[in-house]
Amino acid sequence: MQVLGGGMTSPARVVAIGGSTRPGSTTEQLLRMAAERVHPEAEVRVFAGPALLLPHYVPGKLSDAAHDLVAAARAADVLILGSPGYHGCLSGTVKNAIDYLEELALDDPPYLDGKVVGCVATAYGWQAAVNTLSALRHVVAALRGWSTPYGIAVNVSDGYLTRAGALDGKRLDGQIGIMAGQIRQFLQLTGRDLTQPVAVRAS
Repeated sequence: MQVLGGGMTSPARVVAIGGSTRPGSTTEQLLRMAAERVHPEAEVRVFAGPALLLPHYVPGKLSDAAHDLVAAARAADVLILGSPGYHGCLSGTVKNAIDYLEELALDDPPYLDGKVVGCVATAYGWQAAVNTLSALRHVVAALRGWSTPYGIAVNVSDGYLTRAGALDGKRLDGQIGIMAGQIRQFLQLTGRDLTQPVAVRAS
């Protein structure tokens, strides 16, 4: 939460990026569950499904959609990144979207420095899910972000789907709660308490 002119406050901004180009993918469902759990008053934006249909990243050449993603990441207090496991690693589509964060290189601070980032992954198999989560965490480290100690890897074939084919939120509730709690703790430790006004940070 930030203090604006005149003492007004705005909620924390949570930006989730990932999933597949298919709307409502299991990874997108997990991203939304995690993002919405951070705080009930948080502003949540999700870049998933068709929003991931971006041109291959070329430095300095951004479509309107890519510019929107970069601007949202720049303004975010919290980022949550998620990918399906494709051939044991994160998908090319998600990697391309993350590559656009190179546009934050000249910011002060650069990249995701000072931002807390939660990582989630889904796959049909534990090996792919865990490898994908690990790859996402390495990417966050390279971008100087602070990964939550707890990440979420889900093997969707291991009883995590309901009969309707959706992710079972009840089974994931505990894991999501841990990660959301660590995000809130990070924000509080860095002077960005989600329930109390704090000083404006330089953008």
